Amino acid sequence: MEEPAVIIPVVLCGGSGTRLWPLSREGYPKQFLNLLGNRSLLQDTLLRIREIHGVGAPLLVTSHAHRFMVAEQAREIGSSDAAFILEPHARNTAPAAAAAALYALAAGQDPLMLVLPSDHLIRDASAFADIVKQGVMAAQDGALVTFGIAPTAPATGYGYIKAGGSCTQWSYDVARFEEKPSQARASEFLAEGSYFWNSGIFLFRASAFLAELESFSPEILRAVQESVNLGRKDLDFFRLDEAAFARCPSNSIDYAVMEHTSRAQMVPFATEWSDVGAWDAVWELGAKQEDGNVIVGDVLTHNARDCLVHASHRLVAVAGVEDVMVIETPDAVLVVHKDQCQDVKTLVDMVRRQGRSEAADHRKVYRPWGSYDAVDEGQRYQVKRITVKPGAKLSMQMHYHRAEHWIVVKGTARVTCGSETFLLSENQSSYIPLGTVHRLENPGSVPLELIEVQSGSYLGEDDIVRFDDAYGRAPAAGPKAELA
Repeated sequence: MEEPAVIIPVVLCGGSGTRLWPLSREGYPKQFLNLLGNRSLLQDTLLRIREIHGVGAPLLVTSHAHRFMVAEQAREIGSSDAAFILEPHARNTAPAAAAAALYALAAGQDPLMLVLPSDHLIRDASAFADIVKQGVMAAQDGALVTFGIAPTAPATGYGYIKAGGSCTQWSYDVARFEEKPSQARASEFLAEGSYFWNSGIFLFRASAFLAELESFSPEILRAVQESVNLGRKDLDFFRLDEAAFARCPSNSIDYAVMEHTSRAQMVPFATEWSDVGAWDAVWELGAKQEDGNVIVGDVLTHNARDCLVHASHRLVAVAGVEDVMVIETPDAVLVVHKDQCQDVKTLVDMVRRQGRSEAADHRKVYRPWGSYDAVDEGQRYQVKRITVKPGAKLSMQMHYHRAEHWIVVKGTARVTCGSETFLLSENQSSYIPLGTVHRLENPGSVPLELIEVQSGSYLGEDDIVRFDDAYGRAPAAGPKAELA
């Protein structure tokens, strides 16, 4: 038998996780959250794939907005060899996988690609590695392998795969894919015994996937091919061409290829798995107290049972309730019955239609240089707590409509204000007049923390003219610009 090809994990980091609002937001979705431990779901995914024999450096497909968070979380767990593809628009999983396949082929490889979401929970990394190994033989022979989860309940939130005849010792033909079923239909699937939950994890050779994509969704392949050909390096990222990718249809790997190809095979997967799709799943997976409650943060309970109470900013107290999910953040609180967790998406849609910022961003916003927390605001003023990572610096910039006061509370700041550059230590401050070119840097080895007080006639984040930036961002800001 031929030697196994290198397996390139392609980690898809584009989900928004709206059913886990208000903790998950557009600007900081669930794959970046520490929901069930000390690491994020993305970090657990990257650590899990290291257990696979013959695995190469991961390739992460993400968005422009999330690029620095993805890179930082990978760096924190030692995945310094990871490569990154930036999608300029969300186009579902088929275009993302196609971009990864074309990127790999352009580098002179035709690897086996393990395509997987960044926000699933699989606690047994060794069992997962064994399952991937079982799919390698079929994938090397040209099959497009998907992994089916042995169902433990008649779940209605997942698609299903019906297994056909066996192909290898471990894999089966795919008889058909089924949409998310009704409760009655899901019960029939469970009793029948040959149906599996669709995990959304795939293993195939790059060239094999592209050949099937050309047969069944050629318009996707053409648009992605053009976006790769016209793409460019941007720091550590490969940026797909925006105009070409905008013309790409949005479709999943299942709909674009797997439901049509005769080369689909399925490997059953019987270990614990969850897509952590809603708050009831977080409760189910969490460490429960004697009363069935899952508690995170500063929480008091009295006569409460089977609840999830997640406090991130203040004391949360609950009494006399059952099967209730309470999620507190600095700017929003969610209270929902366990049976209604799928309806959180409807609430997020309502927040978005009202034009409220809580749909997209937390009060604390992450940037490549650190983060800022909008502490208070009023007419003609705004107060922020700013944290700058060691060695990081904001862009050289100016504002037309606001002045700023900086007060250092921890660490050392190097401040450029007009023609002057000077250091500030704890309890020292500086004033940045309106229209003055300025920059903030952290020359130290510990995080720099300061309080910024803005004052002026307009305090929007698009009031920035950027002259120099260490992170390759646009020189001048607009309505959708990134902060400093």
